[in-house]
Amino acid sequence: MPHPSVIPLSGGLDSATVLAMARSAGFEPHALSLCYGQRHVSELDAAARVASTLGAVRHEIIDLDLRRFGSSALTDNALAVPTSGVSAPGEIPVTYVPARNTIMLSVALGLAEALGGRGIFFGANAVDYSGYPDCRPDYVRAFEAMANLATKAGVEGELITVHAPIIAMTKSEIIRTGAALGVDYAMTISCYQADPKSRACGRCESCRLRASGFADAGLPDPTCYR
Repeated sequence: MPHPSVIPLSGGLDSATVLAMARSAGFEPHALSLCYGQRHVSELDAAARVASTLGAVRHEIIDLDLRRFGSSALTDNALAVPTSGVSAPGEIPVTYVPARNTIMLSVALGLAEALGGRGIFFGANAVDYSGYPDCRPDYVRAFEAMANLATKAGVEGELITVHAPIIAMTKSEIIRTGAALGVDYAMTISCYQADPKSRACGRCESCRLRASGFADAGLPDPTCYR
């Protein structure tokens, strides 16, 4: 029987690719999304499409409103989403949501242990990314070590692995990998400020990285822009 695994699913192209990779590797994929007070819910609609189309056994959407904390342009409407370009190396942009990946991975860890699964597939990327501290290899290793200290499964020797299969890939490599696995990127959304019709702005950093990834991959960009 395939081993259950949990995939934090944002609705973007990275996590969609990772779900396809987990399924291709023979794992039983269970998708998990977080409704954290982000600017638009289009990404949750996209996550539902991705989970259904790519064969997730289950898709849980957890409500945890991080707007109450603020301090990120993705959760605080008083802060503007930058549209002037890509962040400079070493700069952590205002779109960073404090501890979001740690919160999401912690919920994924709880689901994985409850399922009897020993794997989390995390779509972190440390190459073509926005400088977020919770997307680095050191962070992934540290979370995995914590997971095996903090769980009954880990203490009893059933070690939990945090897989980060795209962490060293460029955006174009990620896109080529997903395309080879049959991922239809038209159903994904990467924009930080998509409109109610799920159309991308084409100007935020996430849109720019996505567009350049398709260009570098030599594949047409299926994104719907407004």
